[in-house]
Amino acid sequence: MSYLPPGVPVPQANPDDQPFWDACARRELRIQRCTHCGRFRHPPVPFCGECGSGGIEWAAVPGTGTVFSYTIAHHPAHKALKTAVPYNIVVVHLDEADDVRIVSNVIDASPEEIRVGMPVTLAWDEIEGGMFLPRFRKA
Repeated sequence: MSYLPPGVPVPQANPDDQPFWDACARRELRIQRCTHCGRFRHPPVPFCGECGSGGIEWAAVPGTGTVFSYTIAHHPAHKALKTAVPYNIVVVHLDEADDVRIVSNVIDASPEEIRVGMPVTLAWDEIEGGMFLPRFRKA
């Protein structure tokens, strides 16, 4: 069962992030990394902001991290979310991926439990169309 209800728009891949979504389909969390300087970056872009190189690889990361920031949504951002409020939106600072942060949800925490610095671990959430999204659970 998905964290959010059916009917929420699904992510649409573009040429820069298609490899990210392809990895998610295999339930692998891969983050773009520069082949020249080794710097991780997310969201994916064609050139490294650190050194300017266009060299790209998609490196597996462990799927652990900490909540960097969060909000609790009390008003639905889409009509399909009407029955899901309140729900959390978190920014997770990923371990072993430089300063990469990913926007997601903590699927097993009440709004009162979410806090900055909370350790989390990856949990794959299957949504409409057989797509998998990286969500998180309390560690």
